[in-house]
Amino acid sequence: MQVGFIEIKWTDIVDITLVAFLMYYIYKLVRGSVASRVFLGYLLIYFFYLIVKAIGLDLLTRILEYFMSVGAIALIVLFQQEIRRFLLLVGKSTSLTNNQFFASLLGTDIIPEEKYPLKIIIDATKTMSSEFTGGIIVIQKEDDLDKFAESGDALDAVLSKKLILSLFCQYSLLNDGAVIIDSSRIKAAHCILPIANNDDLPSNYGFRHRAALGISEATDAAAICISEENGKISLAINGKIKTISTLELERDLKAYFFK
Repeated sequence: MQVGFIEIKWTDIVDITLVAFLMYYIYKLVRGSVASRVFLGYLLIYFFYLIVKAIGLDLLTRILEYFMSVGAIALIVLFQQEIRRFLLLVGKSTSLTNNQFFASLLGTDIIPEEKYPLKIIIDATKTMSSEFTGGIIVIQKEDDLDKFAESGDALDAVLSKKLILSLFCQYSLLNDGAVIIDSSRIKAAHCILPIANNDDLPSNYGFRHRAALGISEATDAAAICISEENGKISLAINGKIKTISTLELERDLKAYFFK
C-alpha cells in the first residue's frame, strides 16, 4: 500500500500493532507506581535524543547515546519487579499445563482443590473480619516463599480455622506480621513481607495493605489483608489490591488458583 511517498507493507502494520500492544502492557504494569514516572522521563529523554540527532548536533547526540546505553541497564534494575511480573503474566497465559489434555500429555496433573483448601481460609477470614481482628494471610501458589517464611517463626502445622484465629489473636505472640500457607499447611507465622512503594494507594490503606501488595508484586502469591480498624477485607494479586466482600473473595481466589 502506497501512502504518498511512503510504502506501507503488511509486515509494517503487524510490527506497529505488536509494539503498541507491548507498550500498552508496559504502561499497565508501571501505572500508579514510582516506576511510571521514571519510565516517562526516560521516554522524554529518548524523544529529545531523536530530535537532536535529526538536527545534527553530533556532540550532544554522542552524550545522549552514552546516557541511553547506560540508562537501559539502569531501567532493568529499576523495573526488575515489573519485568518479572510481565514475564510471569506471559508464562501463565501461555502455560500448557493448565489444559487437561496437555497436562496429561506432559505428565502433570491439574491442581486439585485439595491442594488449596480455600474454604478454611475464607471461613477464618470471615470470622476475623466480623471480630475486627487484623492480619495478613499469604497463600503460596507456584513461587517459593521460603525466604519470607524464614523471616518469621516456622510452624509446618496442619491448616485449620482455629489455628489461624489463634495466631492472629491479640494475646498471641505471633499476631504481628503475616501467616504463610503452603498447600494445606501453615508454613510460618510472624513473617515480614516486602513493602510496596505505590504512592497512589488510598489513604485508608495502611502498613498491612502495603505489605500484602508488596508480596503480590514480588511473587505470584495471593495475600488477604484484614483491617483491624473497620474489619474490611482486601485481596492482593499480581501487584493489585482491592477491598472486596467475602463472596467476592471466594470467587476471586477460586478463579486465581483453579483456573
